[in-house]
Amino acid sequence: MLTGILAGLAAGALWGLVFVAPRMVVGLSPVDFTAGRFLSYGAFSLALMLLVPRTVWPTRQQAVAALCLSVLGFTGYYLLLVLAIRDAGTEVPSLIIGTIPLWMLLLGKPAGLRWSALLPGLLLTLLGLLLMMRATHGGGAELGTAGAADVGTPDFWRGIAFAVVAMLLWTAFGLLNAAWLKKHPGVNATTWANWLGVATGLGALVLWLALGTDAKVLLGQPGFALDAMQCIATGIGSAWLATLLWNIASQRLSASLCGQLIVSETLFALLYSFVWDGQWPSLLQAVACVLFVAGIFASIRAHR
Repeated sequence: MLTGILAGLAAGALWGLVFVAPRMVVGLSPVDFTAGRFLSYGAFSLALMLLVPRTVWPTRQQAVAALCLSVLGFTGYYLLLVLAIRDAGTEVPSLIIGTIPLWMLLLGKPAGLRWSALLPGLLLTLLGLLLMMRATHGGGAELGTAGAADVGTPDFWRGIAFAVVAMLLWTAFGLLNAAWLKKHPGVNATTWANWLGVATGLGALVLWLALGTDAKVLLGQPGFALDAMQCIATGIGSAWLATLLWNIASQRLSASLCGQLIVSETLFALLYSFVWDGQWPSLLQAVACVLFVAGIFASIRAHR
């Protein structure tokens, strides 16, 4: 259980980086950055697969499952998240994504676990989320530093809509991915991360060919080398390695506890955002973070 918890928290720390990465790129559109990140993930996974015996390659049914889950948890989810960050900044989309633990806790509860045992963690997480939303909504300057449209504009609410759909996609991915891994114990976490990576890379290639910027234009843009490095770094670190760690957590923990550990993604996303903007969290934001952490510990205790 401890290994699963640590793996889930580490995955959250890596995933938190993707909330600020879109603000660091110079000349890539949301589609280009999404495609570049997941093409890197796919290429790295394929390179690893070529080094192992063919017996660990997926069957047709397993390949279809990987392809479908890759759209839910990677290309589809992250494209919508990048669009949400473009329109609404970092803080509010990260909080909407931060409700994923609540949905997974409600939808993925083990049959033998009483609701009364889960209630403290659920309430602490919900209260932390409400406090953070209150603090963020009250600070229009913070949204401005995130490069988002002002609250109340069509662009801002379009970003909120993107974030909500992204949240729904990843919630479905989290539940279905955990169920698939438990149903196929013979597939280890690394192998599944590689299969998902190749499927995700194929989806990213189709996305870029359909909606991305022409390669000659991309290569001629200033800062392309730095943008490419960020795609590679987030593709390998925040996609392949994070997925491997998440698979380890999903194999060892219930879906509800895994969902609670996703709170760490929100915490790290906010931490990275504060560092990038050169700001200290307000008192309300600091209290909300403490409640998030307390919710994680309460949920871990309930699942023992």
